[in-house]
Amino acid sequence: MSKSVRKVLEEARETGNPELDLQDKQITSLEEIPGLLTLENITRLSLPHNRLTRVPPAIANLINLEILNLFNNVIEELPTSISSLNKLRILNVGMNRLDALPRGFGSFPVLEVLDITYNNIAEGEALPGNFFMLESLRALYMGDNDFEVLSPEIKNMKNLQILSLRDNDLIALPREIGELTRLRELHVQGNRLQVLPPEIGQLDLLGNRCCLRLESNPWLPMIADQLLLGQSHVMDLLRNESYKFLYQKHMGGGSQPPPKNFEAKNRKISRKRESA
Repeated sequence: MSKSVRKVLEEARETGNPELDLQDKQITSLEEIPGLLTLENITRLSLPHNRLTRVPPAIANLINLEILNLFNNVIEELPTSISSLNKLRILNVGMNRLDALPRGFGSFPVLEVLDITYNNIAEGEALPGNFFMLESLRALYMGDNDFEVLSPEIKNMKNLQILSLRDNDLIALPREIGELTRLRELHVQGNRLQVLPPEIGQLDLLGNRCCLRLESNPWLPMIADQLLLGQSHVMDLLRNESYKFLYQKHMGGGSQPPPKNFEAKNRKISRKRESA
C-alpha cells in the first residue's frame, strides 16, 4: 500500500470522513488496503484510473455506500454481492473489461445512475434476467459496448430520463422505448439502425433540456432526408401514418441489417488501449 493511500485512509479514520478518493493510485487489489472494506461509514468510494482486476465480494460490507466509481480499471467481472448495496445510488463501471453483469444485478433498490460505457457487454445472457427491473434508474449509459438488440423489457425502467446507446451494433430499437414517457435524452448515434419505431415520435426529445442524437447510422432515405432538415422533421415523420405503414413493412420484410462497422469497432478498441 502506497504512502498516499495510507494517508487517505488515516485521515478518513481520524476525521470520520465518509468520502474516500483513491483516484489514480496504482491500486491493483482492494484487499491490499487493510481495513478499507470494513469502513461501514463510507458513503462514497472513488477508485477510477487504477489497475483493479476484480472487485471482491466483501464490497458488500460497505453497507452505507451511495456512490461507487470504478471507471477505467481492468475489471473483468463483478461479484453477485455488489447488488446487496441497498443504498447505492450511482455506480460507474465504465471503461473496464466486463462482458457480462452478475446474476441478480437488477435488485438495487435505489440505483439512479448506471454507467457501463466502454465495456464488451452484449444482450442475451450478458445481462441478468432482472436487469430491466431497475425501476429507480434515471440515467443508463451503455455506449461503446456490443449490443445488437435491446430488450423490450426496457419499458420497465419507467423513471429513465437519459438513455445512451451510442456506438454499439444495434440493428433495431424496441417499440417499447416509446413507453418511457420521462425520457429526455436518447443517444443512438454510431449504430446500424435503418429505421426508428414510430412510438419514439410521441416522446418529448426536442425541448431546451432535451437531447436526441441520431447521426452515423445507415438510415433509410426517408429518415436520412428528414434528418438533413433537422431532428424536428424526423419526429414529425415518425408520427406520420404513412411512415408507420412503411416501418411495419420494413420490420416485417426481413430486411438484412448492414454489416458491422469494423472501422468503428477498431476505433473503440484503440481508445481502450490508449486509456490502459
